[in-house]
Amino acid sequence: MSGVALYPRTARHEAPAPACPGTRDAVLAELCSALFASLPRSDQRRRGEAYVRGLLGTQGRKSIRNIAALIGGQAAEQSLHHFISSSTWDWAPVRRALAHYLTRVSPPHAWVVRPMVIPKAGDNSVGVDRRFCPAVGQVLNAQQAVGVWAASAERSTPVNWRLHLSDAWLRDGLRRSQACIPDSVRPETLGECTVEAYAGMMRDWGLPLRPLVLDARDMDAPAALLRLRASGVPALVRISNSLRLTVSDPAVPGRGSEALPAHQILGAARDMRRPVMWRDHGPSRVVRTSLTAAVRVGLPALRTAAAPGPVRRRELLLLGVGENGHRWPSELWLTDLVNVPPAALVRLGKLLDRVDRDFREIADDVGVRDFAGRSFSGWHRHVTLASAAHAVAALTGGPEERLPLGYVS
Repeated sequence: MSGVALYPRTARHEAPAPACPGTRDAVLAELCSALFASLPRSDQRRRGEAYVRGLLGTQGRKSIRNIAALIGGQAAEQSLHHFISSSTWDWAPVRRALAHYLTRVSPPHAWVVRPMVIPKAGDNSVGVDRRFCPAVGQVLNAQQAVGVWAASAERSTPVNWRLHLSDAWLRDGLRRSQACIPDSVRPETLGECTVEAYAGMMRDWGLPLRPLVLDARDMDAPAALLRLRASGVPALVRISNSLRLTVSDPAVPGRGSEALPAHQILGAARDMRRPVMWRDHGPSRVVRTSLTAAVRVGLPALRTAAAPGPVRRRELLLLGVGENGHRWPSELWLTDLVNVPPAALVRLGKLLDRVDRDFREIADDVGVRDFAGRSFSGWHRHVTLASAAHAVAALTGGPEERLPLGYVS
């Protein structure tokens, strides 16, 4: 697609160099200057930078109390608690500034949407519900959020967040009032929450168009893809084996109007497989080889009361990915980037692995899931500043270095 930057082939074998050479303290100061320009008061800007420093420097859980213990004790705890939970500063301009800063110093190859489950011991935190947590394979008390990440082969950083709130939360007037949930927050499915996390920032922030990469196996993938396409967003969506599609590719058996499971379509295309090379996002950065096959497909025609006849859908590409000697296919992807070579699509899809690795090694280390308050706005302010701390660590080579801290009033 014109104007869409795709994941470039890289010949590098060494570990990625920092995007911002120099000390981490200098990078943090530069980033915070850009991020907090929208905050109207100098004391707010100081507290914002102090909080980011605390997220980078505090060992263990990144609670306000633990951060304050490093930068000034009880007085600092009170001021930081007010700054996060009760202040009036708007997190959206800060996130927008972070996204623009990253597109300048570390241009993303794609925007990646990733869910985040936040286990909680109690049920007072905003949005806590009984949810299935894939990491532990069981249902537990947890918050559910969606993050949008600026991702390249070298690094990834979250730039926007959306908290998914259940109908039970939004229809409970007392809990809604206690958490100060705005009237504008309305019920939505997880798929709608996911799409809006991305579409909202692209609609309002003036960011460059890049492909969206999304794992939609646990949501209504066709609905998400149609919403994205209606917004003009090129997308690469990982899908479940059972998603039913129609085959339009004359080279594949089964062409016709009958919808078939995606894994069955790719099983019939086994002889079309070709090897592609991609670079592992782990520390070794080794080059690996996968097998791929691409088949042109469509979503099953829908009939509605407004349009009783079949609704025509544009052609899509179904991509299968697997390893030689293993189950075929091990991954299934659906995209409207029908003219992009499969090798480039595979490398785009591997950005999900880049984000997962950076989530484990950086985002959790800077406390993105550590906010313990009840406040809706407090949660958003915390994850915004945790995203800034993540950016500092990612841009300067990793989470190891600890920043010196100083008291902020």
